[in-house]
Amino acid sequence: MTQMDATSAQKWMRNPRRRRQIIMTAIAAVICLFFLRMCLHGTKKTDYTAEGAFAQPVTVATAMKGDLPIIMTELGTVVPITNVTVQSRVSGYIMAVNFSEGQHVKSGDELVLIDPRPYEIALEQALGTLQQDEAQLADARINSGRYEKLIRQKSVAAMTAKDAQYKVQQLEGTVKLDRANVDNARLNLEYCHIRAPVDGRIGLRAVDRGNYFTAGQSGGLAVLTQMQPISVMMTVPQNQLTDVMAAMTSSGALKVEAWDSNNTVKIAEGSVQAVDSQIDTATGTVRMRAIFPNLDERLFPNEFVNARLNVRTLHDVILLPADAVQTGPDGAYVYLIKKDDTVTLRTVLTGQSDATRTEILQGVTTGDRVVLQGTNHLREGSKIRIENSDSDETSQPDMAAPKK
Repeated sequence: MTQMDATSAQKWMRNPRRRRQIIMTAIAAVICLFFLRMCLHGTKKTDYTAEGAFAQPVTVATAMKGDLPIIMTELGTVVPITNVTVQSRVSGYIMAVNFSEGQHVKSGDELVLIDPRPYEIALEQALGTLQQDEAQLADARINSGRYEKLIRQKSVAAMTAKDAQYKVQQLEGTVKLDRANVDNARLNLEYCHIRAPVDGRIGLRAVDRGNYFTAGQSGGLAVLTQMQPISVMMTVPQNQLTDVMAAMTSSGALKVEAWDSNNTVKIAEGSVQAVDSQIDTATGTVRMRAIFPNLDERLFPNEFVNARLNVRTLHDVILLPADAVQTGPDGAYVYLIKKDDTVTLRTVLTGQSDATRTEILQGVTTGDRVVLQGTNHLREGSKIRIENSDSDETSQPDMAAPKK
């Protein structure tokens, strides 16, 4: 380039109008390249039919026959079969606390010792009084026998002999009273040894060693809770009571599962043992008690759980995943897939359902394929593209049990 050409170019570039034209041209070129790239990218990702119609990507499920357990889920509360507030029947100073908080104890284990010395003395006093009165009774009987012989010989007045008999009867009553006092003193002495009435877990102690404890004191010494077995109390609506009673009659024991409060983790398995004798008219429900072995003690008293009862099982019914069944103004429907990979809206009559599957009573037969996911943009006659594989499609509706 000559010096003259360079000078001309510099003058041309210094022209503001020329600079704006160059900038606008560059921007327009960049925009055109961007849209051209997007169009090419979209063409690769979009599936069109020969006629140019858009094929909606979907996943499908096949209607199949199977068994459907009918499971009722009710809110339950873990309640101990036995819950005892450990009390003392005698008053006195606590000499020893023989348990640790949270410890498992057996029925008959000594938990607390009340100072037994005052009651030992009371027992000795009662025994001494008994011994004294027994001696007086023996003497009175001898005298009465002597007067009986004398009255037969007419050597003593009848009144004197009668008084001797009354003296014997009086002392016999006194001895009975003394013996009762001895038994009561022995019982109080035994009550100084406070023992566990049942097997269970002892809670936090309310009184420490050295304190004076009064018989029947509020709060007791501690709370003893039976953990094995344990029960779950639940309520069932009255319109489901027939199914529950029928299941209990046929099987003898209705199985029940306890799940956590989020209904995601199974905690334990047990069975319904008792149904209340009447329906609560205020709530329209009836109470039931289920018993759980609780060997691992995962059920804790006063815990809220979800109780699942398998009241019956439907056999050989047509099943579809619950997500495949839609609800509209005219009721439940599905998108049925035709042979040409188009869909038609099919109204169905549904029966029982669980968390994952729905029973189809009418509208779909075994082997029919329906849209499982991707129904939002479908309408009558829409073209579809199936994305899930044959193995996925086959296994999707064939679930033997609801999700745990």
